[in-house]
Amino acid sequence: MDYIGFTGEDFRAFRDNDRPGPIHMINLVRLRDHALYDDGRAATGAEAYAAYGRGAAPVLARLGGRIVWRGAMELMLIGPSAKSWDLCFIAEYPSVGTFVAMIKDPDYRAAMVHRQAAVLDSRLIRTAPLSLGDNFAG
Repeated sequence: MDYIGFTGEDFRAFRDNDRPGPIHMINLVRLRDHALYDDGRAATGAEAYAAYGRGAAPVLARLGGRIVWRGAMELMLIGPSAKSWDLCFIAEYPSVGTFVAMIKDPDYRAAMVHRQAAVLDSRLIRTAPLSLGDNFAG
């Protein structure tokens, strides 16, 4: 099954878990070869996602969010070898409310048209930042 968006129920659960402090959102994105715009315009998935980035990045910055890590997938060592991700990054938001405000922002909503056209499959994983500690388990 491929995923490109969240349900209303999932968003409410996300919003209602409004603990204080920042959140990190792990983003794994697989792009379409050819974007699927409702109006039929031609673009690659990468071009459409770049358009999403140009529209979404100023909103993220205005609200105090930022990209804290980006990486290029090279190999699936553990997990389904058929799954690959074109984009891997972690976005940091000052709070749950910040993410909610971004989703509701009119400029961000306009940019989402490009994301929806570009993305074939994705994962968006909310995490709580922790201190690094001395080992893998803390």
